Amino acid sequence: MVSAVRSRLPPDVGALLGVARAGAGDAFFSLKTFLSAILAYYIALRIGLPRPYWAIVTCYIVAQPLAGAMMSKALFRMIGTLIGGWVAIVAVPLLVNAPELLIWALGLWLALCSYIAMLDRTPKSYIFLLAGYTAAIVGLPAVDHPGTVFDLASLRIQEIVIGISASSIVNALLLPRSVSATLADRIGRMVRDAERWSRDALIALDAGTLDQDRRRLALDLYDLHQLAVHLPFDLTRLAARIAVLRVIQHRLSLLLPLASGVEDRLGQLRAIDGVTPDLAELVSDVAAWLDGLHHQPATIMQADRLIDRAAALEPGCDDPWDWTMALRVTLLDRLQALIHAHRDIGELRAILTKRGGTVRPALRRAIGAARAQPLSRDHGLALRAAFATMGTMCIGTALWIGLSWPEGGSAVVIACILCALFSNLDEPGPTATRALFGTLTAIPISAFYAFTILPAIHDFPTLAIMLAPALLAIGSIQSRPGAAAYAIGIMLTLPGLMGLNESYDGNFATFANAAAAQVTGVMIALFMLNLASSLGTRSSVPRLVRAGWREVAAMAAGRAPINLELWIGQMLDRVAMLMPRLRALAIDPGPPMMNILTDTRIGVAIADLHAFQRDATPQVARQVAALLRRIDLHYSRLRGPEPTPAEPALVRAIDRLLFKVATIQAAAQRRRGVVALTSLRRNLSPAAPPPEILSR
Repeated sequence: MVSAVRSRLPPDVGALLGVARAGAGDAFFSLKTFLSAILAYYIALRIGLPRPYWAIVTCYIVAQPLAGAMMSKALFRMIGTLIGGWVAIVAVPLLVNAPELLIWALGLWLALCSYIAMLDRTPKSYIFLLAGYTAAIVGLPAVDHPGTVFDLASLRIQEIVIGISASSIVNALLLPRSVSATLADRIGRMVRDAERWSRDALIALDAGTLDQDRRRLALDLYDLHQLAVHLPFDLTRLAARIAVLRVIQHRLSLLLPLASGVEDRLGQLRAIDGVTPDLAELVSDVAAWLDGLHHQPATIMQADRLIDRAAALEPGCDDPWDWTMALRVTLLDRLQALIHAHRDIGELRAILTKRGGTVRPALRRAIGAARAQPLSRDHGLALRAAFATMGTMCIGTALWIGLSWPEGGSAVVIACILCALFSNLDEPGPTATRALFGTLTAIPISAFYAFTILPAIHDFPTLAIMLAPALLAIGSIQSRPGAAAYAIGIMLTLPGLMGLNESYDGNFATFANAAAAQVTGVMIALFMLNLASSLGTRSSVPRLVRAGWREVAAMAAGRAPINLELWIGQMLDRVAMLMPRLRALAIDPGPPMMNILTDTRIGVAIADLHAFQRDATPQVARQVAALLRRIDLHYSRLRGPEPTPAEPALVRAIDRLLFKVATIQAAAQRRRGVVALTSLRRNLSPAAPPPEILSR
């Protein structure tokens, strides 16, 4: 209703309303975070925790605009803290007589946790991050006082529990924002983007527009996966069905190879005047259907008629087969699959928004069999994260021990926290720089509070009122994604530095030492993250591409089971991983993305060819097996950063098998083989001339 009203307003007024609404949302998020922090601080003070400010820090670290995201992060933080505390309790007594070895053990544990977190790539990775740096927070202060390790772990867990509990209570009581509602809105935008791109592929828009559409959809799919992780923790009763969401994600993933395949075949047919009037009319009608699908959901029922029209245009058993006919059949096959996918997405979206009626049996089976989309793993970047955290620990402890600096342990703790938080990012250096600016900003503010305001305060209500301006400002900054690291830098510095401990201590020397430790710790983390980033980002691009080549080779050789939906999603996840890394290297992401899409279409064709082989005659099945071995060999030999076109011998082998398949009498079997082989040829060697053997 609100969106409908806004759509009728003048553009300037609508934009202003959007800005005002976003500002009000940020302000309310900041208020809720402030209230939860004050509640946590009050409880921590009342039970006598020596460092109650950690409860405030916890509230701001777990704060999320969406209730489900906040609850999941809180739970993951709790689990990670318990694991990290347990590791410290076990490690310190075992290595109490070898402090250097203890520091190395804590560093290795932190590196291992960073490595696993980088491989996970979901919000659940927060468990491993917390397990890593909690062990450092508890274990490092106990190096000189091992008898205090259990007390330190217990206090740390209490601080976390209080902060999490306060955040959960406040968010549950004060108008929680639903992850489901945000997902529904995000899916609506994604579906509109997908329909626009499919339509653009049919009407042959310029390559730049299509390239932007492809990138947007790949990133949208990654964001959808990240949001879906929080659904089980949503506080509302309207939580979306996770299985339905997974099927939507799978169908959206199919659109990229399908629409790009349709785009390619149409381009080839238009170049050789192979588009018949009936085919041109069908393509135009499908484009018009996609254009109006979002505004008129009832038109989804037209999908079956469009699919029937496409099937009717396929050649009959007695029609002559040539290369033009093969391209046309492949186009019609991909076009039908594209319509199917959009129809499924529309019906699934209706289920999520409670507008749907009965669910078709095929969709019901898909929902019942839905599995979580696996994400790609980059072991090279995970090792980079482990190297950064281990290096941070080594540099920090060397300064601590070498200078005999009392506050050196605090510097190491801060460095480890920031390195663990940011090492899993594609570009950790700029993010850590923003955290450094936040730390530098917090120091004069902390000094003003510590030596001007706090000495004059003698009751908690007055303290809460005086803290409000600073904490509300931090919450407002934190609500903006681009400034979140800056807010983290402020929050890790401000409460402790201003002296929000069990009792006030206005000692300037202590303040100066703590401030120096904060800045030193952040600078150590910044140095190591920049060093690790420079070592790993450039090599990660060809490594991700080669991972796709290995999978295509394994599919061709039959070494790996084929689940096309999951594999396509994994290939598109690589696109989402590549784009920020290519931007960091000032490389145009277009060609690498197109190469991955080409490999994805080849994987689809290989799966079709395996299905064709199972029903083929023994002679044809042997020829298919020989061709698949050639494809396996081609992909196994690829080593450079760019794919190389298929050798002429491989193209000729495809042509010979295509000629053989085109003579098969069984229409369905012939169609399946022609579609698979034509798609293989177009994607393996797009510049190759039409096959002469099929043109005779």
